[in-house]
Amino acid sequence: MITKLLGGLSPQQFLDEYWQKKPLLVRNAVPGFNGLLSPGEARKLAAQEDVEARLAYRKDGDWALHYGPLKPRDYPKSGPWTVLVQGLNTLLPEADSLLRQFNFIPYARLDDLMVSYATDGGGVGPHFDSYDVFLLQGMGQRRWQISAQTDLTLIEDAPLRILQNFKAKREWVLNPGDMLYLPPKYAHDGVALGECMTYSIGFRAPSARELTSAFLGYLEEKLAREEMYADPDLQATDSPAKLPAQMSARVGSMLSRIRWAQKDVSEFLGQYLSEPKANVYFDPPNEELGLAAFRRASLKQGLKLDLRSQMLYTGSKFFLNGEVVVAPAEDARLFRRLANERTLSTPATLSSASWRLLHEWYEEGFLHLRPLN
Repeated sequence: MITKLLGGLSPQQFLDEYWQKKPLLVRNAVPGFNGLLSPGEARKLAAQEDVEARLAYRKDGDWALHYGPLKPRDYPKSGPWTVLVQGLNTLLPEADSLLRQFNFIPYARLDDLMVSYATDGGGVGPHFDSYDVFLLQGMGQRRWQISAQTDLTLIEDAPLRILQNFKAKREWVLNPGDMLYLPPKYAHDGVALGECMTYSIGFRAPSARELTSAFLGYLEEKLAREEMYADPDLQATDSPAKLPAQMSARVGSMLSRIRWAQKDVSEFLGQYLSEPKANVYFDPPNEELGLAAFRRASLKQGLKLDLRSQMLYTGSKFFLNGEVVVAPAEDARLFRRLANERTLSTPATLSSASWRLLHEWYEEGFLHLRPLN
């Protein structure tokens, strides 16, 4: 498949030649694209309690940062500023559709769609991201300067991760529909030329420390060991501050009995990567249907995952918003379709167990009936 989104490259060509290797500029990647919302709508979203938003600007030569919800009084009366709204894909169906255009990359790696609205001269300073990012220009123009520099020293005590010694090597002005891909840790600086809005498609890249900490927590819950340390053969000592060698040996023996297999790693990743962010909440249906009525409506309308839902799978084991589910074997293919396509025309052949499972997800707000045309 050749796609205009990638400048005529196939997804595999892009992954082989550019992904985590070098930048790619695509002119007119999304023809006719001028954005998904207006500056005023972006500010309204930034004012909401359940939306993750930030406001960045310079104050007396130093960088300043405000976290949402953002009130009108938070915005500077003069000078350039930028407001950033995270998780736009969980708020607007059009944003989710845009994000899904990048589905040649596993959803386990996909993070979210962020929009940044900047006044003339606005930006967040020269910086680098620890993850891959596609920068799609909406309304207006933005000048991007980039550098493959290895000096990633940051300005100390700045509220934003600003590079101390940014040295631009290449430069472009992006117009509506243009897109720039940057690999992780590629230094870049975007400045608005007049009012502009940029849409950033970001990818998850948890650190080894994050993964280790989360996996140990997963193992702790899974093992739920009740074994207590015991030393019935304890000997009297005249050096009470000395750590007993026998104690170290016993604890080492207890820890050595902790085991995990690849299936434990897969299950951990499914739960960890599908876990909703802290500010995400699900809304049950206003007028909840019973199981029988839900089944009739599903057969007529079909189902779709909530914008905020993340569904992953391995084999017949599914992970929805941090929960582990083993789907009935005869229906696993349909559940995989729901995970991949995020929508499902429900067949009458679904088992009773699958209907009950789908109904539970519907009651929790994880999925919804598709609207009638």
